[in-house]
Parts: sequence; C-alpha cells; structure tokens
Amino acid sequence: MEPATVLSISLCALVVAIAAYTIYTSFGPPAKELRDPFEEHED
Repeated sequence: MEPATVLSISLCALVVAIAAYTIYTSFGPPAKELRDPFEEHED
C-alpha cells in the first residue's frame, strides 16, 4: 500500500474512534457523572 493510503486510513480511524468515545461519554454510563450548570442555577 502507498504511504498516503495508510495515512488516510489511519486518520479516518482516529476520527471515528474520537467520535465514538465522545458519543459514549455523552450518552453512555459515564453521562450520569456529568453535571448541568444551567440546571444548578435555575431560580
């Protein structure tokens, strides 16, 4: 394989991994530990 192809596939895999981790953190079990600053300051 050409180096450009390997680099492209690696970058795509990295972007997909970061997106998957972000979605997991936002909506998965770790989301219960997130705080909502707007919810804390409602009057």
